[in-house]
Amino acid sequence: MSRTRRVGWGVVFLLLFAAAFVLGPLPTMVEKRMNVIDGKPLIAVSARAKALHATLTIVDLHADTLMWRRNLDDRASHGHVDLPRLEQGNVALQVLSSVTKSPQGLNYDANGDDSDSITALAVAQMQPPRTWFSLAERSLWHAHKLDEQAAQSKGALRKVADPAAIDALIAARRGKPAPVGALLSIEGLHDLEGKADNLDRLYAAGFRMASLTHFFDNQLAGSMHGLKKGGLTPFGRQIVRAMEDKGMIVDIAHLSHTGVAQVLAMARRPVISSHGGVQATCKVNRNLTDDEIRGVAKTGGVIGIGYWDAAVCDTSPRAVAKAMRHVRDLVGIRFVALGSDFDGATTTRFDTSQLDQVTQALLDEGFLEGDIRAAMGENALRVLRSGLVPMHGNAR
Repeated sequence: MSRTRRVGWGVVFLLLFAAAFVLGPLPTMVEKRMNVIDGKPLIAVSARAKALHATLTIVDLHADTLMWRRNLDDRASHGHVDLPRLEQGNVALQVLSSVTKSPQGLNYDANGDDSDSITALAVAQMQPPRTWFSLAERSLWHAHKLDEQAAQSKGALRKVADPAAIDALIAARRGKPAPVGALLSIEGLHDLEGKADNLDRLYAAGFRMASLTHFFDNQLAGSMHGLKKGGLTPFGRQIVRAMEDKGMIVDIAHLSHTGVAQVLAMARRPVISSHGGVQATCKVNRNLTDDEIRGVAKTGGVIGIGYWDAAVCDTSPRAVAKAMRHVRDLVGIRFVALGSDFDGATTTRFDTSQLDQVTQALLDEGFLEGDIRAAMGENALRVLRSGLVPMHGNAR
């Protein structure tokens, strides 16, 4: 064999080895480093908390599980969310977000829109090539993944997109085994690619909630983590109105403070903050001020409290409960909800199978059982049911 042919075959074998590594362990290795359970001691869960937890209707307003190369139907040894762990944690409804772009060197203070780490992830996970170059196609792929995995689950995982489907899910959960619902959301409407018509495509695929921005300023608004942190653009205002009309819930998570004020001022329907914290207990720039909490409550919306350190300045479930208590004490229990940000490149103390940690922490904070039922899911269900109904006209 000639030296040239030996070199050629060497290159081929090297490329094959690299491809095998990418197709095999690399994506899982990346995720294991990014979605972490910190291993610190959990709090003791009492018999009372366990019994109460088993009767709750739990709703989590935000998890990024669809971003990763995992099958929801299978229990994974890493990450935070899958169907077996949702069942173990007694979760009734999980909102699953579509993440389509994330800047390299991501930080909470200032990110440009000129880089993207999700493209490399899409290629490494061997997603369809159409998702390599289009943010809209990435979201449509996430919707397709959920459809496939729900079909494979034989009824154990149900996609919901309207109040009737929510009601059917809750009714079915009175029997055994209890199904788990999944509702699609979008983390930053840069996946519209500047085209209002793409909102129709995303709605048709089942998306019923969306935040306007993620970690960078886009064509709709400024991000709390962007360079300019400005308010809504005319296109952003157009999309907010279109979402309200369709029955898509507007999420202010990651939006600049100016943008939050503008959305709250123009809202005709309940607005949510799907995942984050409150500055009163954790002074981080992305967390809500008391005025913003009051503004969300005025729309009839809810505030989903996250479980990671930058949301509550700790990973302890007690820190989660303290943030929830602050919202309750400020505006009332009706506006408190859960928003884990599980599988969102976050470090937490527990995964979704261990949500009785939060139930115990709320009991320890002095929450009444009725208040715990509201905060753990009933409030979120109220807002979802009302927000998913298409509307016409200008009445709130």
